[in-house]
Amino acid sequence: MTTETKEESFTLEEILSSLKTSHRLILWNDDVNTFDHVIHCMTKYLDYTESQAEKIAWEVHNKGKCAVLKGSFTEMEIYRKILQQEGLTVTVD
Repeated sequence: MTTETKEESFTLEEILSSLKTSHRLILWNDDVNTFDHVIHCMTKYLDYTESQAEKIAWEVHNKGKCAVLKGSFTEMEIYRKILQQEGLTVTVD
């Protein structure tokens, strides 16, 4: 069995921005994910209620994006990777 690792690189701007004390995880609208999948991910990984997750899904649908979580850069990167593995389009701001 072999283990494959993925190397990530960061720009100077990304490194410097990581020094901010608070970052936001942004969920972006796309033409791939359903409302149900977004709601499922928000409840499973970010502990939102069904109602809160539905409001997020509608905001993303109507406005194109929504800040779904705030915290340290490291914490936001962890959640970004988790949600990206679920197929969602997310970035750290």
